[in-house]
Amino acid sequence: MPIEGGRKGGLTAAADVTCVTLAPRDESMDEAIRKAEALIEALGYIRRFRDKLTVIKLGGSAMEEPEALRATLQDVVFMATVGMRPILVHGGGKAIDRAMADAGLKPRKVQGRRFTDQATLDIVVRVLMKEISSDIEAKLRELGGRAVSPHQGSLHYLHGEKTGLAGLGGENIDLGRVGRVTRVNVPLIHDFCAGGVVPVIPSVAVDDTGGWLNINADTAAAAVAGQVGAEKLVLLTDTPGILLDRRDERSLVRSLDARQCRELMASGIIDEGMIPKVEACLDGLQAGVRKTHIIDGRLSHSLLLEIYTDRGVGTEILLQGKS
Repeated sequence: MPIEGGRKGGLTAAADVTCVTLAPRDESMDEAIRKAEALIEALGYIRRFRDKLTVIKLGGSAMEEPEALRATLQDVVFMATVGMRPILVHGGGKAIDRAMADAGLKPRKVQGRRFTDQATLDIVVRVLMKEISSDIEAKLRELGGRAVSPHQGSLHYLHGEKTGLAGLGGENIDLGRVGRVTRVNVPLIHDFCAGGVVPVIPSVAVDDTGGWLNINADTAAAAVAGQVGAEKLVLLTDTPGILLDRRDERSLVRSLDARQCRELMASGIIDEGMIPKVEACLDGLQAGVRKTHIIDGRLSHSLLLEIYTDRGVGTEILLQGKS
């Protein structure tokens, strides 16, 4: 049906009104909408955690598999870009074992803990600082981030003291050059984070004599998180989180409090290598960290999925259960 009307300038025209039928939305548009919805979901978390410190312990397959490592470091760069201040703490047990084998040295374990003599310590320091830390720093820079590792030995993030292992009879078992963190260089870490720089911290510490100590990476991450006043501590592992049945990933427990964790350890459900990770989480919580997480470092972008989505992908551990 023609509609007559005028335009500025006195031109009169007749126009036909045409009904336009929109084409069906294609899959690429649906995918774009899903991405937009994910960003909207993340917005609340980005606001909540902006300027808050998050300590991320990197280890296991998250370091051994190139694609998993790249995805995790992309997550770290994203966090730093949106104003959440990530701090990376890493170990490197598998790389250390390979380096020892190349040197003709056989790892010695005492009650499951690595005995660290001077020859082993030299390898630990070289692998963690000169190789892994510098590689992580370089990869973060390649991905557009900014990072500082102590690979030149000119700065020290961790200070510690030598410790042993309590035996069954209460005796002290010597583990060589193994220690615990006594002091974290908090001002240095805060300065880097405030400038948008990611501190990359290997799990070695300097003692009062200037010598190196080998530190368990989980306990090092907990010490850093507690002393810097972190909002979160996230441990990347080779499992989806805490499983009630390790053969069934559907038994993943999404949330636990300290009491429940101790009950699961006492019953043997949490055992072996998961015990020091859970204990590190509990130590962090006791030191003031608000939330701790154990997640699967093999899952692409598991870090972002745990922090910036409603459901998460791993197990969160709280000091007290949600009311």
